[in-house]
Amino acid sequence: MSSVTRLADPSQTAHRIDSEEEALTIARTLAAEFAGGASRRDHERALPHEELDKLSASGLLAITVPSEYGGIDVSNVVLAEVTAILSEADSSIGQISQNHFYILEALRHDGSETQKRFYFGRALAGERFGNALSEVGTKTVGDYNTRITRDGAGFRINGRKFYSTGVLFAHWVAIFALDEEDRLTMSFAPRETEGIEIVDDWDGFGQRTTGSGTTILNDVYVPADAVVPHQKGFERPGTIGSVGQIIHAGIDLGIARAALKETIDYVRDRARPWTGSGVERAADDPLTIARIGELAIRLDAAEATLERAGRKVDQAQVNLTAENAVAATLAVAAAKVLTTELAIDATNVLFELAGSSATRRGLNLERHWRNARTHTLHDPVRWKYHVVGNYHLNGVTPPKSGAL
Repeated sequence: MSSVTRLADPSQTAHRIDSEEEALTIARTLAAEFAGGASRRDHERALPHEELDKLSASGLLAITVPSEYGGIDVSNVVLAEVTAILSEADSSIGQISQNHFYILEALRHDGSETQKRFYFGRALAGERFGNALSEVGTKTVGDYNTRITRDGAGFRINGRKFYSTGVLFAHWVAIFALDEEDRLTMSFAPRETEGIEIVDDWDGFGQRTTGSGTTILNDVYVPADAVVPHQKGFERPGTIGSVGQIIHAGIDLGIARAALKETIDYVRDRARPWTGSGVERAADDPLTIARIGELAIRLDAAEATLERAGRKVDQAQVNLTAENAVAATLAVAAAKVLTTELAIDATNVLFELAGSSATRRGLNLERHWRNARTHTLHDPVRWKYHVVGNYHLNGVTPPKSGAL
């Protein structure tokens, strides 16, 4: 790598995970620890720096590194489940990880061999990648004003990003910018690079501790060997979008699990039965029982759909044909629809069944609804219905996109 890149070689080390089973075990152990402070962090908007350091040290952030670069390249079924486990404990931490894994998948697709060896190595060392992707003030969320222009042996980047999820915790900022020919690029820059200003101004009512603020790019220099031609990933069949989206689905599944567990605990231990129900305990109300049963069944269905989608993405990665890539896109779209709708419904039902006392601010149970409502605004599911329907009805192939 260039001398500029080598300056960013921290001495970070991380545990090396040997198997998918170990990855799941570590995820559950960390989740149990993270869950204890999740409500407080949300209430105080206390950013999870310590938790992210533990996540890095655990080796979980390297589980998608391909085996030829020293990783174990877990299946996408396991990747989605690890995400769901972490997100059930703290959905902000799950979302921070999503961007990291999306960037690694984009690197796997279109990075050079030198780039893969270096940046996958940094992931194995426990370093985190945060995104500088989305912008406000453009015509659509898929448009960009940020530009990368040649400057001698390297490039300069100028622009302003918002929704820079995870960048506050990142060792590396992945900057997405258009080149002189309007092709989308992804450049890696150490967070401390001159000209990068990160503003902690995210004030959304949900996902409050994701660090999704503003990144200002003022004449940021990146060497040529730090620039990946991201546009190429959508000019041919690929799995960049499906991997990114299956992780989003895992986040929503985790939120739904957390909400259902809170509902069951509250109804069983604290809620009162409705007048006229004829029962002594809220948990014996037949209408309440049926509603819990409905959510549990839908949760099972969402989990099964997500697992199937993971297998489809695995198949596409192993045998990357147009047919397999489309199958993965459609399966992940279905999983995203189900997990989105389940997360919103489960977080509403929590209050429907728990009753007025559950709305007390000190309990902070509404964080689940706020997190679900905020996170599910990514990539609206109404367009996923359209993509799936248009394929089956009219034979229209889904567009190649990071949002599918």
